[in-house]
Amino acid sequence: MKTKTLSKVILAAVLMSGFVSAASALTTAEASSILFMKQEEKLARDVYQALYAKWGHVTFANIAVSEQRHMDAVDGLIARYRLTDTTPKEAGKFTYPELQALYDQLVALGSTSLENALAVGVLIEQTDIEDLQAALKTIRERPIRNVFGNLLNGSYNHLAAFTAALN
Repeated sequence: MKTKTLSKVILAAVLMSGFVSAASALTTAEASSILFMKQEEKLARDVYQALYAKWGHVTFANIAVSEQRHMDAVDGLIARYRLTDTTPKEAGKFTYPELQALYDQLVALGSTSLENALAVGVLIEQTDIEDLQAALKTIRERPIRNVFGNLLNGSYNHLAAFTAALN
């Protein structure tokens, strides 16, 4: 009987220590990367929705749906690590001033012509790729690496779609 009880206590301790270490092992850089990436994915989605409304080009609609899935994946990390998400719900609004300025510039540029709009898509995806590659160099938590790796693969696919549409 004592062996079963001791086994349960050890098992519980191992399970709890894994849970606690996963929650507390997050570095400040990792937490910042997750929160920033949520809004960077939102920027892509919101720009693509605005440009779809302007031009009706199906590439924007399709990739905006994908960007929402990317946001949902990052939301999973936010929940897992119990982070506070300050992402505004309103389209085109961001808590990071640099993302707000970038959104405004990209929508303005993309509104001048369909060619410029598709070029904006290329620029967004190139930027996402660079940011994800940089983040992956510093992130050690496997769940974050997995999600960011998937986002990176998605951005390569989006870049190919915008490049093909532009050509």
